[in-house]
Amino acid sequence: MSPNTGSKTLWAELLPYEFKQRMEECPVVYLPLGLCEPHGQVSAFGLDTIKAEWLCRKAAERTGGIVAPSMGYHIHETGYHAGWLEQTVGEQHPPMTSMPPDIYLVFFLYQLRAFVNAGFKAVVVVSGHSGGNQEDLRQAADLFMKYVPVTVSVKSDPELVEGLFEGDHAGKYELSQLMFIRPDLVDPSARRYEELQGYGGRLAIGHDAQEADAEQGRAIMEACLTGLCSEVSRIKREAVQAGKAAPVSHSTVREIWGELLQTAESWVTASPWSGQASVSEQSLWKPYEYYRIREESN
Repeated sequence: MSPNTGSKTLWAELLPYEFKQRMEECPVVYLPLGLCEPHGQVSAFGLDTIKAEWLCRKAAERTGGIVAPSMGYHIHETGYHAGWLEQTVGEQHPPMTSMPPDIYLVFFLYQLRAFVNAGFKAVVVVSGHSGGNQEDLRQAADLFMKYVPVTVSVKSDPELVEGLFEGDHAGKYELSQLMFIRPDLVDPSARRYEELQGYGGRLAIGHDAQEADAEQGRAIMEACLTGLCSEVSRIKREAVQAGKAAPVSHSTVREIWGELLQTAESWVTASPWSGQASVSEQSLWKPYEYYRIREESN
């Protein structure tokens, strides 16, 4: 069996013998990460997840490996997100599949455990949601690798095209991506709802959203895919030669989590960016600006 466009790549769709054969050829698992959050009135909520899934599936078709079930929840609201939400969404709770950082990161560690125990030697995490969240995931991954002999790579899609394209939120970059992947999920005419009471206003749309187009999206996504496949090819060479890690117990994950929790004050998603304006005292987002992880976790 060899990776090709017609091969099944999704873990959820593989039969046991197909899973075994595909993993033996390429012991790499992909984890697409995203969430539902507003991307203006014109775009589907799940843009971040959709682009991460597309990249993982295409990379698996080209280079081998298996795509794990997507994680459609992500860190939001806390830390720098609070000020961003006040500025771009306002005083309303938009539909979001957001999670606090401690809940998300401990679950991430257990996901890594599941991958190792399934027999994978390398994990490629692609986050369609960025801005700083990926830094906390990398910190968790680095600590996991200190305990377990497995390779874990964490990249957001803008990091895959650094120097070629600049990422944004619901602007020229992101809306172009979705126009290429799923044009049926973008409706520029829906901007008319920005002016209608009860629809949420601008809902975080980018200032240059009108410049988005599918051809630009094609260029961005193909460049992202090239960068991802290059990363996977490098990791694959190392993984094929590596020995299989011993099974990881729950107690080991709890030990890793305990050490990670000691660094909570340095997590990017727990505090505002340096120089970021403070959230207004009367804002509904104010309680989330500084996330006191130790207090809420114990």
